[in-house]
Amino acid sequence: MTPKPRNDRPQGLHVACIMDGNGRWATQQGKARLAGHRAGVETVRTVVETAPSLGIGTLTLYAFSSDNWQRPRREVVALFELLDHYIRRETERCLKDGVRVSFIGRRDRLSAPILRAMERMEDATRDGATLHLRIAVDYSSRDAILRAAAQLAASPGAASRSDSRHDRDSFHELLCATDGSGVPAPEVDLLIRTGGEQRLSDFLLWECAYAELYFTPRLWPEFDALDLETAIADFHRRERRFGRVPDAAVG
Repeated sequence: MTPKPRNDRPQGLHVACIMDGNGRWATQQGKARLAGHRAGVETVRTVVETAPSLGIGTLTLYAFSSDNWQRPRREVVALFELLDHYIRRETERCLKDGVRVSFIGRRDRLSAPILRAMERMEDATRDGATLHLRIAVDYSSRDAILRAAAQLAASPGAASRSDSRHDRDSFHELLCATDGSGVPAPEVDLLIRTGGEQRLSDFLLWECAYAELYFTPRLWPEFDALDLETAIADFHRRERRFGRVPDAAVG
């Protein structure tokens, strides 16, 4: 699929979320881990519904990392059953609310039924213009960068390219074109991680080069519309300099 031009991207902030703490929330509630993942799906709905009103145009959620295949098989199977349930339950809602859904990550290791469900949701919502929801499944940022770099190196004229801003933009476009969805997305403005941990966990490493980072101890099933609003307000209080000196220091 040929990527759309940059000016066709949704307007607004690009917010990415590492949805951490489902299992710990369930343990605290005296429930099985799967109950935490089910509760986390409800939080996804809340965040998706709230995002546009806070100026968010692109929302990327880390649903299943490539390293998550190491979890117990029973939990992995249950997570994909939840994903299938989410797709069946939310496609019509996303269509009604103008939410375009794209899945990023590897697709060659997914089962045929879940892959078909993902593709149907993408096809059904492709005209959504209110919010671009990107769901990362079997995703590794380092692997995505390696795939894009290999494709760039194999392309005509690769040896003559210089390290310029233009090439950074071109590589970003290529990264989006090879991330599984083929749909462009802007660089991340704000990365939110719930659950108290403070690391990126191989998530959107290229796209987060100048992202603001927001870590909260709130577990993902506890995270609500007010928490998202608080994170966005904190983002707007920060001064983003992108390597430049503060305006007050110039002169």
